[in-house]
Amino acid sequence: MSWLTIIGIGEDGPSPQAKEKLAKAEIIFGGARHLVLALAGERGQEWPVPFSLAPLLACRGRQVVALCSGDPFWFGAGSLLAEALAPEEWVALPAVSAFALAAARLGWRLETTICLGLHAAPFARARQHLTQGARLICLLRGPEGVAPFAAWLGAMGFGASRLWLLEALGGPREKVMETTPAALAAMPPGNGPVAVAVEAHGALGLPRTPGLPDELFEHDGQITKRAIRALTLAALAPRPGEHLWDIGAGSGSISIEWLLASGTGRASGVEADAARVARALGNAEAFGVEERFRVLQTRAPEGLEALARPDAIFIGGGASATLLEKLWALAPAGTRLVANAVTLESEALFTAWAAEKGGALLRVDMAEAQPLGRMRGWVPARPILQWSVEL
Repeated sequence: MSWLTIIGIGEDGPSPQAKEKLAKAEIIFGGARHLVLALAGERGQEWPVPFSLAPLLACRGRQVVALCSGDPFWFGAGSLLAEALAPEEWVALPAVSAFALAAARLGWRLETTICLGLHAAPFARARQHLTQGARLICLLRGPEGVAPFAAWLGAMGFGASRLWLLEALGGPREKVMETTPAALAAMPPGNGPVAVAVEAHGALGLPRTPGLPDELFEHDGQITKRAIRALTLAALAPRPGEHLWDIGAGSGSISIEWLLASGTGRASGVEADAARVARALGNAEAFGVEERFRVLQTRAPEGLEALARPDAIFIGGGASATLLEKLWALAPAGTRLVANAVTLESEALFTAWAAEKGGALLRVDMAEAQPLGRMRGWVPARPILQWSVEL
């Protein structure tokens, strides 16, 4: 028998079915605005700050309602509640989502529109989706987040975008206004809840193929260069939901491109240098993938036992027979390993192990055209040996 009802509520208040559940509830959890819309009265209890489910879970066995915005399972608390409870303990009554209301006001196809919950995430989470003509609907924390978001869009090179400010959709205070990033950045805060719809124009945005320009990453020279990074990502073959171990993470460029390509994947970097750890985390924040990236400050193979099991492993530095033995002992069978060697010692190590374990060896020799007096000449890069194998 369910004791919890998860109710989605909009600016027009609860549905008739939701009103029945609210009338029977002993206690009602929600944000201040939602409690007012539901007429919760003395039965209402605001969510704690920082957010926690503990007070609600302590009421197990009583008749409880949890109020959420619109659709509780689209950037709402519904999934958190469902994960914490058995299926028979709860029922849900969703309302129309803010995304659906925004698309209906603008006449946009929802299936081709990127929907982002930036009310609890950094603006950089939108970066990978900003391309010419892309349409995004972004929920923001409140009116105070509108101007900073518009300014961020301009800083990303999308100052020519068309924007729509959507306030309090579905209720008597509803407001929809078309504007520009510059105008919105200078506008005083309005009413909440708030969404901003974006039709992106200006910069080209991030390419979808591996091998992003080196200058997009902060680094101290310790970075897998663009062309080699593209070959490395192709060999690592990221897929949704997979986990990467990035050993010798450096600037984090391999992990970041893995996260961008995999969509829902995760990456764990291992890096001994503290400054590089901080730099890698900063790069992840700039690309909006920091939530799925962690870096362990140590020298592999130390600390690997503490990491969740990988689907793929990249060795960009610090290769040794001890490390390879540890990886074969720890990683599940079928894990993909890609290792790049620059030194003769690493080449010899990978060549010997490839003779025993198999896999593919690829030698990459590249040269870049650079000024030579009044003309140009080829400047060779150090050759790289890449070993790809399944454990």
